Amino acid sequence: MFRMETEVDKERRAVLGERLGTANSDRSPVMRALRDSPMGEEVPLHVWLFEESTGELAGGLTGRTWARWLHVDLLWVDDQHRGTRLGSRLLAEAERLALKERGCARSRLETWDFQAPGFYQKQGYEIAGRVVDYPPGVTEYILIKSLA
Repeated sequence: MFRMETEVDKERRAVLGERLGTANSDRSPVMRALRDSPMGEEVPLHVWLFEESTGELAGGLTGRTWARWLHVDLLWVDDQHRGTRLGSRLLAEAERLALKERGCARSRLETWDFQAPGFYQKQGYEIAGRVVDYPPGVTEYILIKSLA
């Protein structure tokens, strides 16, 4: 017999992550080597832009590096600064840090059709995949770029 629960439990989630990591390492020599190397550590990467006159946040990028990849999670520029290349500057700095300081070879991100797939393509990203109706009525794009 088994008992099933549906509560959110951070401690169990951590145990589950560890067990899945171990299972992946057992099944894949690549994952085993990665897990035992410095590249196997996920490290946050954040870049912030502030207006000098006010100190207000004008834009920011959050992501992480892992396995020689930069994964961009969030990129935002305040509406009043759109079209001034701040987004390009944020992305370029994150890519520079990932390449030069963390040895990343590639970058990946997800964006929705109403957000910025065209912007990322102008920055050299290529569409690697689409998820239609995620959420319903919206298409999510997965984009990648070589940093080298």
